[in-house]
Amino acid sequence: MDAISFGTDGWRARLDTFTDDRVRIVGQAVADYLADAGHDAPVAVGYDARATSEGFAESLADVLAANGFDVLLPERDCPTPVIAWSVVDRGLAGALMVTASHNPPEYNGVKFIPDDGTPALPEMTDAIEARLADPRADGPRGAVDRVDLVSSHADQARDLIDPDLSGLTVVYDAMHGSGRGVTDALLESAGATVIRRRCERDTSFGGVPPEPSADHLDGLVDAVAAHDADLGVANDGDADRLAIVTPDRGFLDENLFFAAVYDALLEADSGPAVRTVSTTFLIDRVAAAHGEDVVETPVGFKWVAEAMVDHDALMGGEESGGFSVRGHVPEKDGVLMALLAADVASTEPIDDRVDRLLDVHGDVVADKVSVDCPDERKAAVIDALGDAIPDTVAGRAVEDVVTLDGFKLLCTDGSWLLVRPSGTEPKMRVYAEAESRDRVDAILDEGRDLVAALV
Repeated sequence: MDAISFGTDGWRARLDTFTDDRVRIVGQAVADYLADAGHDAPVAVGYDARATSEGFAESLADVLAANGFDVLLPERDCPTPVIAWSVVDRGLAGALMVTASHNPPEYNGVKFIPDDGTPALPEMTDAIEARLADPRADGPRGAVDRVDLVSSHADQARDLIDPDLSGLTVVYDAMHGSGRGVTDALLESAGATVIRRRCERDTSFGGVPPEPSADHLDGLVDAVAAHDADLGVANDGDADRLAIVTPDRGFLDENLFFAAVYDALLEADSGPAVRTVSTTFLIDRVAAAHGEDVVETPVGFKWVAEAMVDHDALMGGEESGGFSVRGHVPEKDGVLMALLAADVASTEPIDDRVDRLLDVHGDVVADKVSVDCPDERKAAVIDALGDAIPDTVAGRAVEDVVTLDGFKLLCTDGSWLLVRPSGTEPKMRVYAEAESRDRVDAILDEGRDLVAALV
């Protein structure tokens, strides 16, 4: 059986591996980690809409309570960012969140959230892994209570953004996940007219993984057009990420969304942006136009969050749809960002802002593909790639190589190729950015061939 291992965003596995006994082992490790660090405040345990998640959450709560911790469980499945905010808002010792995010229903997962609400860094998850042990009871038992954790998060979002969405029509697609009844209710409470799609709980997610990618959101695109809506919003399974649909573009590339929102924020505030190595250089151009800097990090919001704190960043994000802003917990939050997106759209259509940015800064096209690669081969592929860096990519010379996360090849024309191992799946990721679709396709083809020869 596969070892319990915390990757990019917690321990995630198929249900034949992700069993109740093993989940309880994780619960004991977290209890020991918190006790060894001197924590005695309550702990939250959240869970997403999967069929197995509430039961796993109750098992974690049972183990933590047996170790003397009081435990807060939400009244129902809820978004990961609600749990992260609750840790800070209630002064908790930390939290566990049972979720496999965008993975199919045959998966589940668990992530640890420390007492500052940020994603757990490797030194924390390594310490938890080192404490994996069978559950035990060490003294008086703590209490387990069901509480409302959503309302406080909604209050925080409204206070931070102060939106007036009167007259705005938004189509919201929960993809049957935990954003239902949360993101849509938040938008409605700010004055928007909300048209709902896939806002019923379905533990099979309607046969589609709850991943808000372009190929899963045709219905949302059609609904925005049919209702003459100003905006479409979708969340992934645990609502820590989002996707945006606009009237003119349909599915809006997450890179363009990042640039548009950061540009809008800079109209009223100042501060650097934080982006991952896989995220567009358009952010750098927007920042430079406002006299701001950009901090580049490895992929994974834990690195974005750390840099946001260190640099007092105005906004941080990654091309996969995870974003946060100053004044909030530096953890990706698809609920808060849905409200911010609607607020930006209420001032000026997002399509118009993106058009203006591309007119000023030039066209940007970005995309990615995956190459199957067993987890045990990933390190060897990266090592071999270090000796196989080409002098050119799709006919353009390579002028620099960034090694923050895998290998990012920067070409003389401003285009780039990135190859890195996935932290959540047995795959290598290949990313590209350039000024045209044809060039991006050519870069991805070369990158895919380069990786496939090494797997």
